[in-house]
Formats: sequence, C-alpha cells, structure tokens
Amino acid sequence: MTFHLAGIARPKAPALMLDTLKEHLGEHFDIAHSDGQMTITTEAGAMALTVDGEQLAIALAAPSTEKLQLARTMLAEYLFYFAGDDPLELTWAEPPAPTAPANLHEVRVVATESVTPHMLRVKFACADVTPFIGGNMHVRLLVPPKGRPPVWPVIGEDGRIKWPDGPDSLLIRVYTIRFVDIERGEVWVDFLQHPAEGTKTPGADFARDAKPGDRAAFLGPGGGAVPEAEHIFLAGDEAALPAIARIAGEAPAGTRLTAIIEVENAFEEQAIGGAADLDLTWLHRASADHKSLAEATREAITGLDSETFVWIACEKGDIRDIRALLKNRQHDRRKMYVAWYWERDSIA
Repeated sequence: MTFHLAGIARPKAPALMLDTLKEHLGEHFDIAHSDGQMTITTEAGAMALTVDGEQLAIALAAPSTEKLQLARTMLAEYLFYFAGDDPLELTWAEPPAPTAPANLHEVRVVATESVTPHMLRVKFACADVTPFIGGNMHVRLLVPPKGRPPVWPVIGEDGRIKWPDGPDSLLIRVYTIRFVDIERGEVWVDFLQHPAEGTKTPGADFARDAKPGDRAAFLGPGGGAVPEAEHIFLAGDEAALPAIARIAGEAPAGTRLTAIIEVENAFEEQAIGGAADLDLTWLHRASADHKSLAEATREAITGLDSETFVWIACEKGDIRDIRALLKNRQHDRRKMYVAWYWERDSIA
C-alpha cells in the first residue's frame, strides 16, 4: 500500500530551487530532473516537485504513514534551508498534527565505560531497538537541560521540526550507533573525549557526566549504512572510528575491507573486525614520522579500481580535497560515502 500527500511551496524562484536541490542532493539521493520537474527518491519515500507558475506543486508517496511524515519533514527542512533568507511559503493538503516526529526514540542511560583513554561508551536503554539494527547508522542525540524534564520537538504546521527553546533548549549532536544489543534492548554510542584543553565539547561533556537513569532521545536513524561491495576502502580519524568499527563488524564474509585510521597514539587503537577480511593500517598522530590521514588516503585512492566502494569521513578541509580527487578520477558517486565529521577550530 502506498500513502500520498500533496503540498504547495512558494519559493522566490521555483525553477532555481529545483536546480539547487539537484546540485546539493545529487550525491545523496537518486534524482530525476527535467523541464521543470524533479523526483527525489529517498528511503522515506518519493518526492515529486513540479514548477507550476510561481509555485512548486509537491506530491509525496511513501509505504507507510510514518515514512510519509518523515518524507514531508525531510523535504520541508531542505526547502527552507536552501531558501536561506528568501521568503518561502509551504502548505500541505493535510496539515500535520503537532506530535513528536515518527523517528524520535526516548532513551535512558544504563552505563558508561572507557573504550580507550579518549573514547567513552554510553549504553542507552531503548524500548524498541529494531530501527537501529542494520540500515542507517547515524542519529541526532537530543539531551535536555540538567534538572529539567525533557521537552521534545514536535512537527510544525509547515512540516518542519519545531524545537523547544529558552530554558527547554536541547543539546543536539550527531553520532554513530556503534552497536545494538538486541537481548538487553540497548543502543551503544561512543563519544570522543577531545584531549585539547579549552576546547568546547558539549557532547563529550554529556557522556563524561552521564549517570544511569539520565534521559535523552535519538532522532533517526539516517545517513549512511554498511556499504554493499566486494571491496570497501575505509578511511577516517577518531571521529569516524565508531562508524568504521561498525562497518567492519557487520560486513559479511567474503567482503574485502581496506582501512586507514588515524588516532593520537597506540593507546587509542581498538580491536575491530568481524566476518569480513580486514587489512587495517593505524596512523599515529603523535609519531615523529607520522604520515597524515589525508596524505595516506590520497595515495591509497590512486590505487583503487572503479568497483571499490570508497567510505571516508574526517575533517572538512581534507574531505574537500579528497572529493576533488575522486571527482577527477570520475569515481561513481553511488560507490562512495565521503563526509566531513568535524571542522578545524570548531570541535563540539
């Protein structure tokens, strides 16, 4: 069964909005775009947009009401984001009820444990861990202010998420689901404890101060799954280590993994792996003869064939250079996940 929803968007320049969506979302979704029409196919559903005079006619289709809500919210967030400071009106044939997002999951802290000197694991109890098994690996962690009961976001009239503000404002950070303990009903998240003094790290602070019973929520999952390919090349630093470790743990037997991971020193290395054949190289940032992750990754890319799935996550500036290299090599965008997880001088 397919569920449908219609809407109308009135951006400043409808045709330009379609071009902008294609430019920025083309690396992440399948997009068909021609003659004032566009269809964006996502895991939540299909989003069709058609230029109709000074407006965009919207038609959403999804396999469930929950997916339909997620598709509406996703499109609404993108439209307003790319509209920037320009005016935008967005209305729906059936306005959403002010309820919590369908993919919001309340959780409670069960325990914390040190994985390495600078990696801390927080285990969360979750009533239903099913959404976190397989599929996408990333979630938005929502943490309420200390000493206040949580006020979770709701869906606004235009389909966007309406966040609590003032004294109820939430800490919001994106993290990787490291592991799902199905029997215990737990979801594990690893938090990097940044060693630099004076660095503002609200997410890491939450993990360090977390106590059993503390309430939080996950919004998701979304963004990035275990790749399906005979050969997967993985590269990243500590921020990407939880995702690389999960991929290595879940990739099926017969998969060949080649990984380069940069950490501060040997004490930050972790035992990772699973059924797949893993060739792992650790780079130590503190070593005198240290080769940077960016340099090692660029060298490795030059030796990859076109069928290799390329998975890379690290600092924003390094990712920009790596993307340019992959583009020059005309590597199929459907066979890569290349994302920046942090930005120099902006650790959080």
